[in-house]
Amino acid sequence: MSRIGKKPIIVPKEVEITFDGRTLSAKGPKGELRRLIHPKVELNIDKSQIAVSISDNSKEAKSLFGLFRSLIANMVLGVSEGFKKTLEIIGVGYRVELSGNQLVFNLGYSNPIKYDIPRGIEVQLDQKNKVILSGIDKELLGITAAEIRSFRVPEPYKGKGVKYLEEKVRRKAGKTGAKA
Repeated sequence: MSRIGKKPIIVPKEVEITFDGRTLSAKGPKGELRRLIHPKVELNIDKSQIAVSISDNSKEAKSLFGLFRSLIANMVLGVSEGFKKTLEIIGVGYRVELSGNQLVFNLGYSNPIKYDIPRGIEVQLDQKNKVILSGIDKELLGITAAEIRSFRVPEPYKGKGVKYLEEKVRRKAGKTGAKA
């Protein structure tokens, strides 16, 4: 059994939880999220907390136990507080611009990269080298940040590329040629 799955999820007063059949919805001050719950996962909902349990002791049910507890906890936290990720662009001439519902990246390629911002994600630009992504869905926010990072992954010699703000890029020593 999962130690994470056994912990109850505390629901803040401003969040409203409804569970009908297999769909769980959380509504709070930031917005509303819905998730389909697997049939092997059972929920016990009180006014102030949610307890997750499983219907049988199969390997599949045990693996879903902690997963669904984390997904539901992220839903509750997202609609009450929201999530935020910051990406940093490092490199000479590397920059990002916001035009309408698109981010335009100049990352040293011959053409700029245009990226459509998904619905539910808000973007703020800090200077020309920081992108601040925020939203209520942690899963969508992580996927969006990973896609943006994949445009130019930080390289180990000069550290140029797109990286998460808290990410540490391991640097390598360059060539040391023989001096004649």
